[in-house]
Amino acid sequence: MLPLRSRMGPRDLGEPHRASSPLELLFDLTFVAAVSQVAGRLAHATEEAHVGGAIAPFLMVFFAIWWAWMNFTWFASAYDTDDVLYRVMTFVQMAGVLVLAAGVPAAFDGDFTTVTIGYLVMRVGLVSLWVRAAVAHPAGRATALRYAAGLSVVQVFWVSRLALPDGGPMWLFFVLAALDLSVPLIAERPGMTTWHPHHIAERYGLFTIILLGESVLAATNAVQDAVAHGVSGELVTIALAGLAILFALWWLYFSEPAGEGLERRRDRSFIWGYGHYLIFAALAAIGAGLETAVVSAGDHIEASTRTVVASVAVPIAVVLVMLWALHAPLRRTTIRPELIGATAVLILLTILAAPTLGVAATLIVMAVLLSLLLAATLTREAPGAGGAGSA
Repeated sequence: MLPLRSRMGPRDLGEPHRASSPLELLFDLTFVAAVSQVAGRLAHATEEAHVGGAIAPFLMVFFAIWWAWMNFTWFASAYDTDDVLYRVMTFVQMAGVLVLAAGVPAAFDGDFTTVTIGYLVMRVGLVSLWVRAAVAHPAGRATALRYAAGLSVVQVFWVSRLALPDGGPMWLFFVLAALDLSVPLIAERPGMTTWHPHHIAERYGLFTIILLGESVLAATNAVQDAVAHGVSGELVTIALAGLAILFALWWLYFSEPAGEGLERRRDRSFIWGYGHYLIFAALAAIGAGLETAVVSAGDHIEASTRTVVASVAVPIAVVLVMLWALHAPLRRTTIRPELIGATAVLILLTILAAPTLGVAATLIVMAVLLSLLLAATLTREAPGAGGAGSA
């Protein structure tokens, strides 16, 4: 058994082979339930032709999930320790995630009470860690205290929002979200925390895999239900095309060695880190779209063929564009912007062709387009560069 590290101090920026700890991996697993809930609700809304009313709740709830994960991830990269108190405070945050996940169905109906309570529980654990960092690390005390104070103040606002009728107007949510996002920007002014670029890149890669895994799980569950009505060629085609789409997106994401870019351009870390909200949300939405596509092959659903295809095509286009936009400022990206743009546009145009081609054939077209983009990307990679292990 490895000894517990009890010193709460900054990590070495040049620490070699900085990898995610077993505790961080366990922490990530608690988000599986939350992501599954939010993707499932979006899928059901799409199947019932109510996707328009579900987009805002999806983005709002996913923000809470993403931001909770973000806060712990960046703290752990800078101040990771491994003693009993640290593990207990991490456990508190994990419990908050599960409470948040339990509140997802109600949040889609406009009741954010349970989600906010889960958010509050997570904040208690995180603020405690920042206070501890302020005590143990005098050189970073100003930054740590700004984090603790900022997170606490904004959390008071989140809880106070519950006292308003129906949680207050929707614009208030976005104001409070903006305040939450501003906390790191303000807190890091006295000095940036010593987060490790390769560790951060690995953590983001692992969360990407979780989101892709949720897509596989959602599609698998849908296939299981559809099989009860009989296996069809359309169902098999949709399942295989969906898997090809996910595999291509995985390959494209991990072809960009983000760790090297973040090491060179630490000043771009906020843009890169915050911009991943759109990538992560889009990946979760792809899972919901693929589930809807599978269901459309086995059951009659209210959504039109065009809506089903759009639920997959739009988030794929978002992933492609954001993947290039976030990595291009860090390094010479292997993905050419003109190819990204052309692929994204062609994938979006499949929405118009969906009523004629059908869901299965349209997904095959998307998979082929992504494969062609991937092939073009591989031809640009220098020998020994990129690869799945570099992100």
